[in-house]
Amino acid sequence: MIDSMVPLTRGRARLAAVVQASGDVVRIEDAVNALSIDRSQAAKLLSRWTAQGWLRRVGSGAYVPVQLDLLDAQRVLQDPWILVPTLFEPCYIGGRTAAEHWDLTEQIFRDVLVFTARSVASRTIERQGAVFTLKHIKDELIFGTKAVWRGQTRIAVSDVHRTIIDMLDDPSVGGGIQHVSECFDRYLQRPDNSPGLLIDYALRHGNGAIFKRLGFLAERHEKGGLIARKASKHLTEGHAKLDPSLECPRLITRWRLRVPDSWVKDAPHD
Repeated sequence: MIDSMVPLTRGRARLAAVVQASGDVVRIEDAVNALSIDRSQAAKLLSRWTAQGWLRRVGSGAYVPVQLDLLDAQRVLQDPWILVPTLFEPCYIGGRTAAEHWDLTEQIFRDVLVFTARSVASRTIERQGAVFTLKHIKDELIFGTKAVWRGQTRIAVSDVHRTIIDMLDDPSVGGGIQHVSECFDRYLQRPDNSPGLLIDYALRHGNGAIFKRLGFLAERHEKGGLIARKASKHLTEGHAKLDPSLECPRLITRWRLRVPDSWVKDAPHD
């Protein structure tokens, strides 16, 4: 049996609290009262959960939960994380899943993102009703992790610094560069943010594109100046894309980085 004291991720815990505090229909007031937030925050949160497929809008400020069984406390506590070591070691949980764990995002993801050095035949695997998205890495790239206990199971999760570096290495594991940027902004607001560790992890990872994306995003933030200066000292030759999945026609020469047109207007003068 799963330990009843296992903590939910913050996003899921907040969603469960709102649903449990409401009746059959979830209203903005329910979120205000359950989470002690103002109406504007509550409306945005319910809208975000609707876009993610957890709620369905049925009227002005009114929503009904989708897949109620997923929000039942006992069902949520049956944590798919406990399957990860058995299925995928050597491995760690990272990317967007770790971002949710470390409170870098309000988004709730249906899959569990796993970095594994084990040979895998498919990028997506479903077990016991849980979906695992896999990214194959070399053994030597398994570093910068923290141990998390779920019941009797010890699970490796990328620490908050490694989570950022992994998402900059491959924005797809972070849900796309826009979401990665939002997570990075929240990282910079944390008291434990560490420019030194970010640079050390990026050097150890060995992908020069990380420094180009890191520097570009850092200089857009008022707290990112030191990181941007450090990143600029490690630029490799050639151009990288801000997000390989997007059209990136514009070149930011100082970062040797190609970006979408929509990102240029917000970038400092090149």
